[in-house]
Amino acid sequence: MKSIVVFCGSSYGNQPVYEEQAVVLGQTLARNGIRLIYGGASVGLMGAVANAALQAGGTVIGVIPRFLNSREIAHIGLSELILVESMHERKAKMNELCDGVITLPGGFGTMEELFEMLTWSQLGLHTKPIGLLNTAGYYDPLNYMVKTMEEQGFLKPVYREMLLTDENVDVLLAKMKSYTAPEVPKWISKETT
Repeated sequence: MKSIVVFCGSSYGNQPVYEEQAVVLGQTLARNGIRLIYGGASVGLMGAVANAALQAGGTVIGVIPRFLNSREIAHIGLSELILVESMHERKAKMNELCDGVITLPGGFGTMEELFEMLTWSQLGLHTKPIGLLNTAGYYDPLNYMVKTMEEQGFLKPVYREMLLTDENVDVLLAKMKSYTAPEVPKWISKETT
């Protein structure tokens, strides 16, 4: 993996550990020569992961819609800032530039980005590893919900396994490096459940 997109909050959350782990992730990516692709903002966890990667000598590419850039939240010190016209174009560009995805804590936007990448993987549109950095158990409820989807017949076990989770950055990266995408039909039927 040469480039990883990071989805995360534009705020810091209410626990210092969220920012601390964003910094660890940015430093780790830079130390491993992995280019950071992210949403281009200077605020919240987005700014923290970008600043940490830059300070550690990493390459950081931000992708931001023009309407957000005009609100003066764009990071001005990046290796490259790509301006796009819409949120949809932003995700498509980030997907095009990355070899994998790591999701830190965040809100609706972070969840939407994560689930779109998972859906694209499930449909076979990409085979990239998708990881959750489960800082302070933030994603325990989400993992429980995904398990419920499987138990209730809405998600095959092989698709649940697409979502790699760990609270340790290095362990998560190791899981992502050894990931192999599933090769099974997407659609669940009575015959295949």
